[in-house]
Amino acid sequence: MTATAIRAEVDPETLYTRRARYLTNENGFAFSWPAVPVRQFLAERDRAFDTATPTGLIALDICADLSTKYPATTPTLLCRYVKIRAAEQLRTAFAASGEIYCVMSGRGESRNGNDVIDWSSGDVFCFPGGGETVHRAGSANSLLFAVTNEPLLAFECLRAPLPGQAFVETTYWPAAEIERQFQEVWSRPVSANTTGNSVQFSTTALAPSSNTIPTINTAINTLEPGCDQRPHRHNGAAVTLAIEGEGIHSMIDGKRVDWSTGAAQITPATLLHSHHSTGTQRMRSFVIQDEGLHHYTRTPGFSFG
Repeated sequence: MTATAIRAEVDPETLYTRRARYLTNENGFAFSWPAVPVRQFLAERDRAFDTATPTGLIALDICADLSTKYPATTPTLLCRYVKIRAAEQLRTAFAASGEIYCVMSGRGESRNGNDVIDWSSGDVFCFPGGGETVHRAGSANSLLFAVTNEPLLAFECLRAPLPGQAFVETTYWPAAEIERQFQEVWSRPVSANTTGNSVQFSTTALAPSSNTIPTINTAINTLEPGCDQRPHRHNGAAVTLAIEGEGIHSMIDGKRVDWSTGAAQITPATLLHSHHSTGTQRMRSFVIQDEGLHHYTRTPGFSFG
């Protein structure tokens, strides 16, 4: 068949130009996706803590609010409670570049390929994305909080790395060592540059970056009773899991959000926010941000006030 005949059957100029759009808005930044809401996931927390809830995943999914065709907690993050009943197991496989877990309660093990993490309450660990992970609880019900960057990959229709080709490596941050690191943090004097009393979780593979996986950074953040974390803002969205949150509230864009232990909340990117402790115990939270993406694009946007 000649080139002329092919062109006659399917005119590429017609086929390809039919897909073209031309935008001539006066303001090229006028388009925007729906705003990320300030949101607490109380119903999901209640399901996760209910002893009758079976082994499984409970997604913190607001895709309807974000107008995405895929599950998402924020445009780049998807968080889940991972409920595993005593002596049961759960198999998962996420289309993500990495998967991060914070152990809320219980003991057990998680296996990803040849890597095995024996975990207990307070531990943090991560696996490469793309493979199957098998979580098994010990003699009591267990609850983990998981986060991935699945929405970021879904946005561009990307696939997770093949086994053995992931940049993310299996890493384990045990609770005892986290506590040891905090001893120095709590003894450090507060300065004009202090953003909070926290321990961040990173890996040797990502050095010198402070991220847990390339686009996500995580940390345990604390606040002493009667203290405030000063108002600040940043270009990364944040999901905050209240590990110990009695008598704690946040001010987000001028609105008060009272914490509820075990529940997660969204702080949308760029909004001015602060945290306040009126309780008798030290506040403790697991914080997840897509700030790693903004670090890479040199747009962290952090500022006080």
